[in-house]
Amino acid sequence: MEIDQIMSVIFLIAVLALILPGFLSTNSNLKKFMSNLSIWTFIVIVIVVIIYLIDK
Repeated sequence: MEIDQIMSVIFLIAVLALILPGFLSTNSNLKKFMSNLSIWTFIVIVIVVIIYLIDK
């Protein structure tokens, strides 16, 4: 992996470490958690597809 990819992974892990505790504490109800998780999954899939189409 190139240094740019390594730095991107480090930054994404750092952001996840900052956001994850707040996300888990506000989503104590399982139904609410699953709803928010599905929304975020959809957003990530859309972004990945867009990036794939741009790079193609």
